[in-house]
Amino acid sequence: MKTVNQSMRKKDAMQLVTGQPVYMDDVIPQDCLIVKLLRSPHANAIVQEIDTSRALLVPGIEAIYTWKDVDQQGRRYTQAGQTYPEPSPYDRLVIDRHVRFAGDVVAILAGKDEKCVDKAMKLIKVRYEVLPAVLDYHTALDNPVLVHPEENWESLAPVGADNKRNLCAHDESGAGDIEAVLAGCDVVIDHTYHTRACQQAMMETFRTYCSIDAYGRLNVLSSTQIVFHCRRILANALHIPKSMIRVAKPRIGGGFGAKQTSVCEVYPAFVTWKTKKPSKIIFSRYESQIASTPRHEMELHVRLGATKDGIVRGIDLYTLSNTGAYGEHGPTTVGLSGHKSIPLYGKAEAFRFVSDVVYTNHMSAGAYRGYGATQGLFAVESAVNELADKLGIDPFVIRQRNIVHEGDVMPAYYGQVNTSCALDRCLQAVHDNIGWDEKYPVRDMGNGKVRAVGMGMAMQGSGITSVDVGSASLKINDDGFYTLSIGAADMGTGCDTILAQIAAEVLDCPLDNVTVLGADTDSSPYDSGSYASSTTYVTGKAVEQCAEQLKQKICQVGAGLLGLDEREVVFAGDAVTSEDGTQRATLAQIAAASQCGSNTALEAVVTHSSEISPPPFMVGAAEVEVDLETGEAQVIRYEAAVDCGTPVNPNLARVQAEGGILQGIGMALTENVTYDDRGMPQENSLMQYKIPARNDIGHIHVVFENSYEGTGPFGAKSIGEVVINTPLPAVADAIYHATHKRFYELPITREQIAMAVEK
Repeated sequence: MKTVNQSMRKKDAMQLVTGQPVYMDDVIPQDCLIVKLLRSPHANAIVQEIDTSRALLVPGIEAIYTWKDVDQQGRRYTQAGQTYPEPSPYDRLVIDRHVRFAGDVVAILAGKDEKCVDKAMKLIKVRYEVLPAVLDYHTALDNPVLVHPEENWESLAPVGADNKRNLCAHDESGAGDIEAVLAGCDVVIDHTYHTRACQQAMMETFRTYCSIDAYGRLNVLSSTQIVFHCRRILANALHIPKSMIRVAKPRIGGGFGAKQTSVCEVYPAFVTWKTKKPSKIIFSRYESQIASTPRHEMELHVRLGATKDGIVRGIDLYTLSNTGAYGEHGPTTVGLSGHKSIPLYGKAEAFRFVSDVVYTNHMSAGAYRGYGATQGLFAVESAVNELADKLGIDPFVIRQRNIVHEGDVMPAYYGQVNTSCALDRCLQAVHDNIGWDEKYPVRDMGNGKVRAVGMGMAMQGSGITSVDVGSASLKINDDGFYTLSIGAADMGTGCDTILAQIAAEVLDCPLDNVTVLGADTDSSPYDSGSYASSTTYVTGKAVEQCAEQLKQKICQVGAGLLGLDEREVVFAGDAVTSEDGTQRATLAQIAAASQCGSNTALEAVVTHSSEISPPPFMVGAAEVEVDLETGEAQVIRYEAAVDCGTPVNPNLARVQAEGGILQGIGMALTENVTYDDRGMPQENSLMQYKIPARNDIGHIHVVFENSYEGTGPFGAKSIGEVVINTPLPAVADAIYHATHKRFYELPITREQIAMAVEK
């Protein structure tokens, strides 16, 4: 292969590293209304009175909108960017009189500059009826205090939701007699694990610009992963036709799932639709911390039974998920906690997976890289690590005895066949690369410091089975270069480059001959968006098929120019030739011919959806140094091996893996969202919310153990999400080996380690 499986430089690399204007606030007109939001200080309250009269007198203020400007009995909507019908309940209004978390929107202000808007905001007087709040998700289900008592709440999909029980979703699945199997096991690990909410903390905060075009349509430029879903969300929120809305994206300064939810778009859209004037909103870091969409807090009860030889016979998992005040992604994230953890253990005779997602008066949770699998894998992999210790079996050995293999049926993964898998090779690679036999379980380094190792496995998916849709449009232009139009959103992942590589491979041309246009609802073919690890596998396959179709059309026109039958010509990359090579029509000639007296459009459009979601696999091992006197834990080395099928661009895949591992380490050791007794988030800046920096960890080393996924483009599977999942159990197990104390809650802080050692 000339282009695929090659480490090509990102198409936008030079623009990004030289600081060229590519992000939303760089490319929009600056003479627009500034939109800001007045937020509730209460976790649960009714707005009794709101006085905006003095605020409206501030020079430069254009408008202030409150619940009185929104039909409180109108149909609600969800901000979750998912397929239709959305699994997430319709539980929001643009401005609701009933505010449901500390940070919920009370008023929308629009003015000529920040100064006047900030001044006006201080002059708004609000009187609240403060209500009891549900702040403990353990007590949320069937609590007499209802987060959503309204009658116009609705759930479009059968996800087991019931707002009269504070229940956002409920599900049960299983195979075999789990109770009988566990009763017959030699050993059962039975523990409850807790993962707190954590923030995506992407570089670029939430931001959107809106204007009215020449046709009276609402034009939206937003840092979003989901242009088509965003259009639907805005239409539902504003109660206007989708035909009156266009959504496009610029470069995105990171998303990690946060921008799979339309957190901010509706507010400037509301202002612009009302005033017919351009407007923009830019969330501060404070707002992004207290009113965004962090990872769902989950409590996971695992019962894992095995033989004395370490063969896992049964896994029983119950997950309780806290969706917060609104249900965005609540019904869907929870499923991955079981369906992306239990299937790793292919010899299990039975499994049961039950889940509840509950409403509370906390900030609404949402999508975050790993999407529930992260939480589930921490619990199940930690239980396996404890099983290994209890039986006196090496954690690598116990996994070798149990892992799923290529060709196995995975009952807990919706009965799907494991069509491609190098998990066994990933295990061996990590074992060898970290020097496991020499370092396991712990070494005394002197001075009160020890170094210990731990490990974990992971799987994810490649798009949502029979749901996610990827599309591509390709055309040939003057001089024979190509334009690739996609609806997927590059958010720093390099998907524009990867998809162009796939097209270039099929069309046998240099990568620079493929220009990429992306994510505009008016011009791009429909794509579900960049989430669920779908872009390379689903959209990439659409690109591959699209390029093949275009190649056939090029051959058809080329044959006509040469006076030959289509079956008598060969596509040669830069030309169409006769079979013997004596006759030749260049791409430039073919493109020119299509522009004069032609009845053949040299372009193709392909839409693709997959009936399966082949999982990528990963194994990771952490070497952690622990200071037993201070409790400080630092990851010295992290070894990882990833099976993502055939990596289309190994460099970009490696960067994805390294970034995901770093995020996972942060979730394991430092990142935490906590609330005070009023329900106010306490980590409201990056001074309190500690994300790991490069100098906080040692060496991260990633290798690829390639499999070949026949249903993916050139054998590729996904990589975007699986890479965040292994550090949690690996770091936790290393800390156990260092301290002889198991931690069942994340993050594992320095204080917790120090106190555990003292005991």
